[in-house]
Formats: sequence, structure tokens, C-alpha cells
Amino acid sequence: MNRIKPFLVLAAFLVLACNSTKKETSSEKEVSGFNPQTVLDLNVSKTKETVKTLSSVDSFPRNIDNDKTNWNFVDVEDWCSGFWPGVLWYAYEASGDEYLKEQAESFTNPLKKIAYAPADNHDIGFMVYCSYGNGYRLTGNEAYKDILLSAADTLATLYNPKVGTILSWPSQMHNYKYNTIIDNMMNLELLFWAAKNGGDKSLYDIAKSHAEKTMEHIVREDNSIYHVGSFDEGTGEFLRGYTHQGYADESMWARGQGWGIYGFAMAYRETGEQAFLDTAIRVSDHYMDRLPEDGIPYWDFDDPKIPNAPRDASAAAVAACGLLELSELVKDEALQQKYFNAAESYLEELSTNNYLSGDVNQALLLHSTGHYPKNSEIDVPIIYADYYYMEALLRLKKLNNSKQKDAVAVNKN
Repeated sequence: MNRIKPFLVLAAFLVLACNSTKKETSSEKEVSGFNPQTVLDLNVSKTKETVKTLSSVDSFPRNIDNDKTNWNFVDVEDWCSGFWPGVLWYAYEASGDEYLKEQAESFTNPLKKIAYAPADNHDIGFMVYCSYGNGYRLTGNEAYKDILLSAADTLATLYNPKVGTILSWPSQMHNYKYNTIIDNMMNLELLFWAAKNGGDKSLYDIAKSHAEKTMEHIVREDNSIYHVGSFDEGTGEFLRGYTHQGYADESMWARGQGWGIYGFAMAYRETGEQAFLDTAIRVSDHYMDRLPEDGIPYWDFDDPKIPNAPRDASAAAVAACGLLELSELVKDEALQQKYFNAAESYLEELSTNNYLSGDVNQALLLHSTGHYPKNSEIDVPIIYADYYYMEALLRLKKLNNSKQKDAVAVNKN
């Protein structure tokens, strides 16, 4: 035993020495020992155990109080209602477990009413595309397709051709005049999908116009992003940018920057418009340049309380999805690797004990921040963090599998 100890001490010293000579950023470090499939398996098991405790399919998990272990619930009309069915669909996709498929169907069905009710906010995409969209993608259920097409038509009723965007918050017109928020970029995918799958072709034009106006007015010159853009609904004139959930009007709200990364990458994928790709690259690089060392952002990059400010794991998960998307869209191999490595490193950190819930509570991720200015959902698990975390892990797994297949094909040749 005494003969082995000096070797172990020396080996440990050498490892520490090597690590200390190379300061790695979260986007540059080599990811080792992180297996997306292993994490997915753990998440699937936990999701399956959680759903067994839920008895009402029209109540949806949203957040967990810091001193509690179980989810708090919202009803169908809440903007977060589609994320739990989406988590179940992703868990089914990752596992092929028929029980999870049945549960995903059960929690998806109550959201049908959103597709046929008058639109009162832009969140129809979050609510319906995350639930029925994933369900249709995985099952091909034609009834789901009909509901998705109706939901797209409903969302389109909020479009103002003079402004060129979809109104985000009809109920808050008195505060922000005609308002469009960066989050709304994420709902455009429903419109793009519908235009390709039997819906009116004008849905494509609406989505493209919305993305263009957002790019023109809500993305700042320094490549940070306003949360809210206000317009004159009669003339379409841009009035000014605001915040609603960020620290200040001119600050960089973390989740909003994540919505921009993902949203503009998706807009380029759907349209081929180079300006959308250029914007996705710029807002991504700005986000990455300002991250703390572990790659998980504070809730707002300009909160003066940093480093004593809460983090936002949900923003990291959204950004990881967007960067993985972007890595498949850019042509330059160095950029492909840059965005892939960054996303992988964020997911690796989210999968450590620093952020993974484990047996702490029913959620997958800890430490998200919802609406800090209103003292709401601060440093707690939030369902959309789990949703985009699962999506990002599945994306990463598929990309890794594709790379392995390509490598095998090259070796054979």
C-alpha cells in the first residue's frame, strides 16, 4: 500500500498542475465524462416518477417553492401550460416508454381549447407547439395537425400589418402601447410550420415580417436585446425599447437574449434570409462574451448586485438549444465547433450538482429566475427550464450520433 501512495500523490499533483496551466472558458473547455444519454435516462426516470403523483391532467406544473419538494400548478390558460406536456413528449422520445406517451397525450389534450379560443396573448406557440407540436412530430396524429393549424390561425389574428409584428400583450396596451416582446420570436415556429403543412401561405409572411421588425428595432446596436418594443399601432412607428422582466430598459436580460439566439437561428432555418443568420451570430457572440466563467448567466447581465445576484438556468437551457441549432446552420467549420462546444459546456454544467435537482425536489433543474422585478419565481425551479434542458440534451445526443456515423462512414471509405 505504501508503495502505491507516492504514485497516486504524484499523479494527482500532475493533474492539478496541468489544470492550473490552462484557464478554460465555458465555451472552450473540453467536455469530458459528460454523457447526454446518461443524463436523459436519469431525467426520464424522474419525470416518470413525478407524473405518477399527478392526478389532474388539466393542471400543469410551473414552479416549486424553495422550501417545497412538489410542483405548484397552473391551469390551461397560463402561458406555461404547454411545457409540462412537452417535457413528457421529450421523455417519451428519449425512452420509447409507452406509459410516458400515454401521459403526454393525456396532458396535451386539455390544451386543444387554446387553438379555438380568441387570442389574448402571443404565447399560443409556447402553449400549443410545445405540446401538440411535439406530439405530432412523434406520432403523426392527424388530429394534432388540425389543432396546430387552427392555433396558427388564432395566433395570426394578433398581427398588425401597419406595425408588421404580432401584438404580444393586448392586456398591457395601456402600459406599452402596441407592444412586441423578444419572447415572441419563439412563437413564429408555429406559423412557419403551419405555412408548410396546409395552412395559409400568409402565415409565412407574417412570421418573416415579425422577425424582420424585431431584428430592426428590438436588437440593439451592441447586439444586446430589448425585452419590449413599443410601436404606434396606427403608423407602425417604433417608439422605444423597454424592459418588463429585466433589470433596466437598457440592460441585457439573460432569458431575452436566449430567446433571440434561438429565435433568429430558427428564422434563418425557415427562411434562408442571411440577415437572420448574421443576427443570430451577433447576439450569440455577445451573450457568450459576457457570460460568467461557468457559462450559466445571472438573471440579468447588468444587475449591479453581481456576483450576488441569482442565476437563470432556464436562460442557459434556451441558449444551448439555440446554439446547437446555430451550429448546424453556419457553414464555417470553426464556427460550427464554437457554437457546439459552447452549448455542450452549458449542458455539462447544468448536469452537475450545482444545477441538477437530484432528490431535492420534483424538477430537473434548480436556480431559474422568472420575473425578478416583481419578486416572482426567483432562484427556483421553473418548468420551461426543464423543457428546454430536455430539448437541448436530445439535440446534443442526435448531433453526437450523427457525428459518429459520419466518422464511421469516413473510416470505411
